[in-house]
Amino acid sequence: MSPEAGLAARIIRSLTERGRTIAVAESLTGGLLVAELISLPGASKVVLGGIVAYQSELKADLLGVDSKILESKGAIDPDVALQMADGVRFRLAVGSKPADLGISTTGVAGPDLQDGHPPGTVYIAVSAEGSSQVRRLGLEGSRDQIRTETVGAALSLLAETLELGTWNPAE
Repeated sequence: MSPEAGLAARIIRSLTERGRTIAVAESLTGGLLVAELISLPGASKVVLGGIVAYQSELKADLLGVDSKILESKGAIDPDVALQMADGVRFRLAVGSKPADLGISTTGVAGPDLQDGHPPGTVYIAVSAEGSSQVRRLGLEGSRDQIRTETVGAALSLLAETLELGTWNPAE
């Protein structure tokens, strides 16, 4: 079992035990993160779904990212990552109940600069009711390596959020 699969399994188990749900918003990872989560048996109980919003217009339209931030700062920005994570929680709500957790990835996989940022500049964010956090990554390697490492880092951030108690909603 790969390290990513092991982390994904712990995340799915933790969410299942807590009766909590997750929604995923991705840009540079193009669905790899949600695919890692749903590759596990039982994931359908906790993973509501994912949105791949590769273009900035879709980040605004589908995820509610502020178009003014996208115009002024571009898609490679911590505020964009946070708004993507928060937006996906509410956009993939079941009925009127939003997902308990939202996670997002945005960045540059390469090989070219994007919005003035070099390949490997990545932001991942987790959103939950009452708390959110964003992490900047400076990765190196090929396009595939950057995308794969981003998935691993996103899973690590989720695991930390669940296991270290940075997210502990009232039961």
